[in-house]
Amino acid sequence: MKYLQHYKEIGLENNSNLIFDYFMSSLTESIVTWDYFVDFEKVKKNVVAVEKELNLLNVLIGKKDIEREFIDLIMEYPKVRNVLPILIAIRNNKLKDLKITTDLENLTSEDVHVLFDPKINVAGKNQQLLLKFFRDSGLKEILMDKTVKNLVDYCFGVEVGMDTNARKNRTGSLMEKIVEGQIGKFCKKNGIQYCPQATKSKIKSLWGVDVELDKTNRIFDLAAYNNTTHKLFLFETNFYGGGGSKLKSTAGEYQYLNDFLGKQGISLIWITDGLGWTAAKKPLQETFVHNEYVFNLDLIKKGVLKEVLL
Repeated sequence: MKYLQHYKEIGLENNSNLIFDYFMSSLTESIVTWDYFVDFEKVKKNVVAVEKELNLLNVLIGKKDIEREFIDLIMEYPKVRNVLPILIAIRNNKLKDLKITTDLENLTSEDVHVLFDPKINVAGKNQQLLLKFFRDSGLKEILMDKTVKNLVDYCFGVEVGMDTNARKNRTGSLMEKIVEGQIGKFCKKNGIQYCPQATKSKIKSLWGVDVELDKTNRIFDLAAYNNTTHKLFLFETNFYGGGGSKLKSTAGEYQYLNDFLGKQGISLIWITDGLGWTAAKKPLQETFVHNEYVFNLDLIKKGVLKEVLL
């Protein structure tokens, strides 16, 4: 690793151990904001898309002969079948690769996604399987005894719960937003062009640089180009609040990507942060020493990129 001028500003020039120790001691504890927890706009959009069908299903609430009413309803309004899976917190597309065990004693499994396809006839076996779904899932009971008063409101709660699965992606988006805000401000001030979510075609169109990719679908979180030095910089960002076995392979991947781009005369700048790295200190240190540009948010705030980009 070459220790460049930018480390002078924090008094750590040319001392790899001190630099890495500083990196680890200045990891950010959290970048979570209140809007991290639920994307209510997405939740509302998903509910509105099925609101009509949910209101039709509201007719079943409190009915005594609910099984007959259920079959009559889906016969008259086939599209209602589309929304049944969301009532048990699963997306239709997930059911395509999932078989449901309908007989535990004999371990009989059924391919059930066709039950929720409005174009497929509800008769015979399919009707019986739909009724089994209705009973065994618990939907029959909570509708008949009025545990649920309104399926639109109920579905809103289901969508909120399912949206928690997207939190990991939102952490990545937050990190990209923070980095883009800081680097974008620097680039504008110093006349350096930059592009978020940079693809091969975008880079070629903006700066005429043909980047060879290791993955056809790779999108870099940010790209910056210095017209004076004709130097291209590609940024990858991530934040790890918790540790895990993945971090070791992640560090190795960025060593590989650094070398792959370096052979093309392109610099990779990896900005990573989060206390998760305290559980994967050794693989991170190996990459830190191997790659020329590995920074955390504290180092970026302290201006270490000044000597890199200019």
